[in-house]
Amino acid sequence: MLWRTIHARHNAGKGLWVLIGTLLLLSLLAGANFEGARKMYVAGQVAEHDVEADRDLLVEDTQATKARRKQVEMLQPPVYDLSMDAFAAFQHRLLAVFQQLNTTTGEAPADSPVQHFRSDLPPAIADEVMPYLAQPEIQAVIINTLFPLIRDRMAEGLVGDVRASRVGRSGAIIRNLDNGTELLRPDIVALPDLPSFLAEISGKLQQTPGLSDSARRAVNNLMISSLSASLTLNREATQKRAAAVVQNVEPVYYQLQKGELLVRKGERVSREQQIKLQSLYETASDPVRWNVVVGAFLISLVLSIGFFVAPSGKPGTPLRCKDMLLISLVLILFALGAKGVYLLGLRLDSYNFMTIASIAYPISGGVGLVAMVFAARRYCSMGLLLCFFCMLMLQADTSFFFYHFLSAMLATWIVTSAQNRPDVIWGLFPLAGGQMIIWLGAAALLQTPLWEIPAQLCAVAINSLLTLIVLFAVSPVLELIFGYSTRFRLMELMSLEQPLMQELMVTIPGTYHHSLVVANMVEAGAKAIGANSLLCKVAALYHDAGKLSYPEYFIENQFGGPNKHDRLAPSMSALIILSHVKKGTELAEHYNLGQDITDIIRQHHGTRVIRYFYQKALNLGEKARESDYSYPGPRPQSKEAAILMLADSVEASSRTLTDPTPARLRTHIDTIIKGIFSEGQLDESELTFRDLHYLSESFQRILTGIFHQRIAYPDAKLRGVSGKGKN
Repeated sequence: MLWRTIHARHNAGKGLWVLIGTLLLLSLLAGANFEGARKMYVAGQVAEHDVEADRDLLVEDTQATKARRKQVEMLQPPVYDLSMDAFAAFQHRLLAVFQQLNTTTGEAPADSPVQHFRSDLPPAIADEVMPYLAQPEIQAVIINTLFPLIRDRMAEGLVGDVRASRVGRSGAIIRNLDNGTELLRPDIVALPDLPSFLAEISGKLQQTPGLSDSARRAVNNLMISSLSASLTLNREATQKRAAAVVQNVEPVYYQLQKGELLVRKGERVSREQQIKLQSLYETASDPVRWNVVVGAFLISLVLSIGFFVAPSGKPGTPLRCKDMLLISLVLILFALGAKGVYLLGLRLDSYNFMTIASIAYPISGGVGLVAMVFAARRYCSMGLLLCFFCMLMLQADTSFFFYHFLSAMLATWIVTSAQNRPDVIWGLFPLAGGQMIIWLGAAALLQTPLWEIPAQLCAVAINSLLTLIVLFAVSPVLELIFGYSTRFRLMELMSLEQPLMQELMVTIPGTYHHSLVVANMVEAGAKAIGANSLLCKVAALYHDAGKLSYPEYFIENQFGGPNKHDRLAPSMSALIILSHVKKGTELAEHYNLGQDITDIIRQHHGTRVIRYFYQKALNLGEKARESDYSYPGPRPQSKEAAILMLADSVEASSRTLTDPTPARLRTHIDTIIKGIFSEGQLDESELTFRDLHYLSESFQRILTGIFHQRIAYPDAKLRGVSGKGKN
């Protein structure tokens, strides 16, 4: 939708494609790598020259990152699963065996608990242990002494292998599978293992009275063969938790800042310095940084919308093909210049030179050139684009962007406020002063060392001087090649020495006087609504130049003589009146007044109808058509053309007022403006209702001053007194 609006509204032709191609070309140039191969120093080598970081970079030390993560992983406590199922099964089986041995005589059946228990034991152990299990005193020792001890130790946790009993530096996590609880034991450094517990059981049996050595040995062998660990290392859970913690460990980074001295000449390169150099050179080795290309192109396209669409969302005044060619040319020249400065800095291998050159680069001069031709929103868009691309070409930071953009806006203010070329020259001092203040703010944000400030302020002064040189050197080229009416050219056209101006004063003095009044009106009105007042004023001085062909057919040049239209048919009179627009356009082109003034002359009557002769033809019974009595147009395409149309109509019609009091003037002006608006003549301009209100007030103020009359004294006596007082 936006593309259709731009293409339909703006008479771009090939200019639009040239502008898009320029943005793509500059994006490719911004992402291109011209640095070439550099000598790489490894750890232990002695540097042959200083090496500085040419950009900000974040470098990861992979080895240090691995070491940190390994350390964190070692600190992670292992996860052990605790279960009392083994003890419960062991206790249940022994109790069943005791019950059967106590109640059954003779050989036990094959599927009895005794036979199952015997089959689970090694044959030698079974033959040794089973006779003792039938003894009441052995059963009592196992039930009353060993079962409670085993239950307590297994509840605390027993690992099966002494090698698995070690824990992390932060202890161990005991996860109870029976009740689902989890406990971190940071106080333990090793977990009790099953062999140690069996030794404890053996000691306990030694202290038990009434047991023979063979009985103790049999019970020990039973415990060794039947007991199992209650703690099991859960490797999967341990690794999963360790991986989650390691993943959250921040890598070890080195922050490189542009201009930072990485290696000093004659210094032996360390491992850390090698890592920084490798990362710096690896990122600079690609021939094209495609991420920069894509980002620059997309952002530049968004910034370019400001050339075509007003802040209100309307398409704005048409942008011609030559306008886009000018924008593209300025972008290419200044962006290429910035790239050249950067490559020179690389060749000299001097960061200080790069800094000074980037400060002194006259971007504001390029924006000032555009400000001589375009309105505020367009030269602001140009400033954003130019500063953006130059920042990329010089690989500078955002402080560079803001410094040059604010400097460019200051330069455009000086250019648009100047009334002549000497004003621009004297503007060097406020421009330099303002730029120095802006740079001091940027230097404070960058924490620039104090000893570097004087040299950088000198670079700012050079920037101001180069900006003026660019303005004066290139503005004549814009006028000659592109045919623009720059502010300097408009100031020259206001001179009374201009041939066309002299001819207007001599040949059609009435029209010239009318043009002077209109010029004052449009200048005041343009200032009130923020339009180009200088362009309005100059266009008003020349807007009726076409009346030079038939001066006596226009009432302001008849000076009370006979009206030649009385002897002409209405259609012929209308044809003569209508021709002054075409003749004026031809004169503007002949005297090189510029395309802007030529367009305003062509549009200052729009497509309005000459009502007087049209009505006269109807009264004479002719079958008149409005199209035969209408100006060819087009309707005003800009604020400046619309302001001139309103002022011209208001001034010409105000001469018919018999008693032009301020109130009548106000009513008359409002009537004329509302009539032109209702005809749709202002539909293609950018005037708003608020603008029309301000224009009405400005016109009234000017016309009230012109029609002001000297106060008449009431009688001769007072006049005599007054006259006497003056002598």
